[in-house]
Amino acid sequence: MGRDLAETSADAMNLWKLGERASGLPLREIFWEGDEQAMSDTRALQPALTVVNLALWQAVCSRAAVCGAAGHSLGELSALAAAGVLSPESVLSLASLRGRLMAEADPQGQGGMAALLKMEQDAVEDVVRETVAETGLLLIVANYNTPAQLVISGARVAVQLACQKARERKGRGVELKVSGAFHSPMMDAANRELAPHLNRAVWSKPRFPVYCNLHGKAVTDGESARESLLAQMTSPVRWTETVRNQYADGARHWLELGPKAVLGKMVAPCLADAAAEDLTVELVSNAQNVADFAPRNG
Repeated sequence: MGRDLAETSADAMNLWKLGERASGLPLREIFWEGDEQAMSDTRALQPALTVVNLALWQAVCSRAAVCGAAGHSLGELSALAAAGVLSPESVLSLASLRGRLMAEADPQGQGGMAALLKMEQDAVEDVVRETVAETGLLLIVANYNTPAQLVISGARVAVQLACQKARERKGRGVELKVSGAFHSPMMDAANRELAPHLNRAVWSKPRFPVYCNLHGKAVTDGESARESLLAQMTSPVRWTETVRNQYADGARHWLELGPKAVLGKMVAPCLADAAAEDLTVELVSNAQNVADFAPRNG
């Protein structure tokens, strides 16, 4: 979780210290010493992940030829920092606040999420519609990760029923260990509390396009990035559209910055019609990857 890089880079270590000041939590102790319970708390996880993302970016940015950036959910903050839209200090402050608000958004545990797998998008959307009609409860598709990997979010009872319906259709429904119905209207109160902090931040023109979760399209000005992020917490993450729009705009090589491979695995499934030899994906997750990194175009 970024320790090896921080122990060899003063810039990376300074980011951990900034993250600790922003969150008020001993992030290095939690993630480097292995406090499993504390690591799973989104109040600590969100700033810590952001620190790692930013540290890796700072370590390779001078060698990277970038045509655009994107981040999934929380990662959109890191993408905005990489593009110079928001400062690292502002991003770490927002990530810490976002983590706290999301942790506190559903104290009664009424919301939940689940991955519906081995089902096409139309079938998942049918399951959601049927479940809402039967229960009258909130349920939406929250993450369009790939055409066959979608995540639903809403009232826990509705999530459980949708998982049952998915299994009846020969799919899989896997409930996620989360503290609420993220990327759904059930996050509205948290989003309203976050909004003034987003509005007070300084939003600069991106150095390169940032593809936003809200619509999957590139934005090239700070105001559009701010407006997108204002709606992100209560809206679906349209990752499939993001990758397809990047490809349409000329991207052929994807560089994933983070502690482990997650998003890179989604590129090829999102681009089923593209030639496999046309695409490359590279992960930079530690100090050795940073040392080995060589720039590529696109």
